[in-house]
Amino acid sequence: MKLKGLHHVSAITAKAGNNFEFYTKVLGMRLIKKTVNQDDINVYHLFYGDQIGSPGTELTFFEIPHAARKHEGNNSISEISLRVRNDEALEFWKKRFIEYDVDHDEVSTRFQRRVMSFKDPEGQRLLLVSDQENRGVQGGIPWEGSPVPPEHFILGLGPIKLTVPNIERTEEVLTELLGFRKSGTYPSPVSGQNPIIVYETGEGGTGAEIHIEERTDISRERLGRGGVHHVAFRVDNEEELRNWIERMNEFKFANSGYVDRFYFSSLYFREPNGILFELATDGPGFATDETEQQLGETLALPPFLESKRREIESKLKPLNTKSTN
Repeated sequence: MKLKGLHHVSAITAKAGNNFEFYTKVLGMRLIKKTVNQDDINVYHLFYGDQIGSPGTELTFFEIPHAARKHEGNNSISEISLRVRNDEALEFWKKRFIEYDVDHDEVSTRFQRRVMSFKDPEGQRLLLVSDQENRGVQGGIPWEGSPVPPEHFILGLGPIKLTVPNIERTEEVLTELLGFRKSGTYPSPVSGQNPIIVYETGEGGTGAEIHIEERTDISRERLGRGGVHHVAFRVDNEEELRNWIERMNEFKFANSGYVDRFYFSSLYFREPNGILFELATDGPGFATDETEQQLGETLALPPFLESKRREIESKLKPLNTKSTN
């Protein structure tokens, strides 16, 4: 059993309308699924990605209205990377961020790749990373309806950064349980203390990496809007997922067991520093209940929630109504 790379990352927003505006109209990503949080059906769960919602391109958001802002700190998923085709694309994005008044830094280099950090309106920590030298997992398919030219489209998730107080415990889970391998280090652009260690799985490359920074000088993060809830890794199919459940149990690792998310199947567990990991299958995919052309256009509900559609829709604000509160 080998994990294939990153599947999705789920973060928190307090205002789904504003979130939709930024990720589709500024970043140009496609809303591939407009649904609800299956654990709290009164709020949106929004999925953004490439043309077809390919595994590894999905950035998702749980809406938690009135959520307090996160307090950055330890035991956290501290940065989400998004892949672009090449170094030239970063220059396009720099100009676009200036045009749309997006908080961003200058283009720099990390782990021998050109990158540019930026934040969304809620302070979500994001990083554009160039795929110019990528030799690993391939990126996604540009969305035909994007306001961003296809050559500069965001092609999927790049390396996900974790910040932890004890790297050995997380490394043990990644390498011994999940089969990641250590592939290098680079200096921390934030703390200037311990180097950031890079781990990769599957074919490797930007779509299959976890970067970890050990910090003992900061307190635990308090999760809120602009924070990240969990990271998910790709499993080929349901049979393999059930084998992973057996493996978790053999390691005596507390886990959720099998969870049916309709668009994929999942397994959840927390690594020793408290960060929530998910293993998720590549299929059946987001075109299960909508055509590829219609992805994200209407509220999609899994069959077990369809009987509650009227109740659910009555509590959700239309996404095209931008909140001004």
